[in-house]
Amino acid sequence: MLKLTKGFFLVLILSLLSLGPLQAQHGHEEENTHATELEAGNEHHEEEGFNAGEFVIDHVSDSYDWHITSVGEKHISIPLPIILYSKHPELHEGKAFHVFMSSKFHHGHDAYKGFEISQSEEFKGKIVELDAHGQEIGKPIDISITKTIAGILASVVILLWLVLTVARSAVKNKGKAPSGVQNLFEPIILFIRDEVAKPAIGEHKYEKFMPFLLTLFFFILINNFMGLIPIPPFGANVTGNIAVTMVLALFTFFITSINGNKHYWKEIYNPDVPWWLKFPIPLMPIVELSGVITKPFVLMVRLFANMLAGHLIVMVFISLIFVFGTLFGPAVGLGASPISILFSVFILLLDVLVSFIQAYVFTLLSALYFGMATSDHH
Repeated sequence: MLKLTKGFFLVLILSLLSLGPLQAQHGHEEENTHATELEAGNEHHEEEGFNAGEFVIDHVSDSYDWHITSVGEKHISIPLPIILYSKHPELHEGKAFHVFMSSKFHHGHDAYKGFEISQSEEFKGKIVELDAHGQEIGKPIDISITKTIAGILASVVILLWLVLTVARSAVKNKGKAPSGVQNLFEPIILFIRDEVAKPAIGEHKYEKFMPFLLTLFFFILINNFMGLIPIPPFGANVTGNIAVTMVLALFTFFITSINGNKHYWKEIYNPDVPWWLKFPIPLMPIVELSGVITKPFVLMVRLFANMLAGHLIVMVFISLIFVFGTLFGPAVGLGASPISILFSVFILLLDVLVSFIQAYVFTLLSALYFGMATSDHH
């Protein structure tokens, strides 16, 4: 049911984004701008209208500052640290390492110390270096604190605070009934242990993997929840960034590979199948090896796609207010706003459930992979 609901709304997103830029021209009359008219000195004042595609993509993409709101031409945002290592220090008075705040770029409109946020098709949204003539010459080594990284750091601080609080409470209330935050965390920890780790890995081997599984579950869960709150330091949509989900999937992949026993690797490179499936063409080994690679890939894409889809749908419903206002007038946009807001709230509530499900599924599949890699041959 959740997949059908999100699938329907994703079709709506694609339809909206296909509209392209919407433009509203204001003046005494609307005309097309031709080269002959420009040569004759005719002036046409054109005001860009609401661009639904850019609005949606900008709000789910990573950025070098934490945008809060815009009032007219004024943008209100929280600047983040820019940390760059130049490949051409001769262009920067011999200085290769640069640290400054993103506010120096003035929301991407200005260059600073030979760097700028590119608007070109190749490097759009990325920091590039400029030569003496102001032309782009490539990207520096960029280790800046972007919105996604800031969101990760904030979630780590919150998670550490919660876990340490629960640990102190558990020690203090040893032998007593749990209370407070401990009462919230303890059932979840026991659920991961008894319903995920033990059945998937085994009674005698699960303890080794419990720290990683618990870290994985709570990290994904807290970032899923933080992405639903549109107030800094929340709202970064960390798990909707494919680079983050790729790193999480790679952790699972490396732990599986390192802990894989002899039987696990034998079933990959020399499975017990008829010889003609292995010689002269190693068909089954190729299939088994491709499975090793596709498992983390599926983990990565599933979490990324589900969390990104929720944010896209919410932004599409919000943008519909401005789309209708641009196409049919402010009154229609105002009339559509209650419906758009109600649907947005519905999707956000749905995403609360999806946040739990995706954290559980990622943790469960990781545990299953560990169990497959460590199972004994019978």
